[in-house]
Amino acid sequence: MQVTLWGTRGSLATPGPEMARYGGNTSCVGVLGREGTILVLDAGTGIRRLGTTIAPSVRRIDILLTHLHMDHIQGLGFFAPLYRPDLEVHIWGPGTAALSLEARLMRYLSPPLFPVSLSELPCKLTFHDLATGVAEIGEFRVSSVLVCHPGPTVGYRIAEAGGGTMTYLPDHEPALGLLKFPQLPRAWTSGAELAADVDLLIHDSQYSSAEYSGHCGWGHSSLHQTLAFGSLVEVKHLVPFHHDPGHTDADLDLMMAQAVDEMKPAYRVSPGIEGTTFEL
Repeated sequence: MQVTLWGTRGSLATPGPEMARYGGNTSCVGVLGREGTILVLDAGTGIRRLGTTIAPSVRRIDILLTHLHMDHIQGLGFFAPLYRPDLEVHIWGPGTAALSLEARLMRYLSPPLFPVSLSELPCKLTFHDLATGVAEIGEFRVSSVLVCHPGPTVGYRIAEAGGGTMTYLPDHEPALGLLKFPQLPRAWTSGAELAADVDLLIHDSQYSSAEYSGHCGWGHSSLHQTLAFGSLVEVKHLVPFHHDPGHTDADLDLMMAQAVDEMKPAYRVSPGIEGTTFEL
């Protein structure tokens, strides 16, 4: 399994040299299986660059949306493969009791917010409503569970047949304002069952500890909470993700160094930098 980070921000950052390494695109991760299956995790602005790497020979792509906040879908209409009539595109994500995933996405991908309606896309488009369950996609077994974040939001665990495992929790607040985290057993902690013992965990780390105190309930984690969550679930490799757009490269470097020094995790930690690829 090959995992590539195409967008790592929580919302659009102002481009500039102060963000040259971490990047300014919003959430998007590409996953390539050994048999050629392509999964796209979220459709933030990073999906546009990912789209330029898709070979003409590819016949199917699966897009897995964690939720429908704008920073996770705003690149969807600019994903070039959607305009290929020979391509099969499956979009997975949470609906609601009132609206299907397709109906919810149509609110954005239709005039006046976007000039092209979903129904006008030339690709062969299929929608899959999900919340908690398991799906087989090519060589991947994909598990999804509802997690703590405002609105219907899922996390994903991806296991490759005979290969590695990864979990994707880009918007997640398992601490829920607890003064000491973790305080609950692992089995009672949001997202823990998805992330337990995985080879790679990509997890929300939007705030510093000082910033989190003013954002309890917003659905995001501090970097210290992210590292504590990694220890709780006994992850092998953690990638802090969903960086605040107000944090520069220097800010993130300092936050990462201080948190790792204080928490001393027993696993590998790699900063979430656009363009980074991990082999599992």
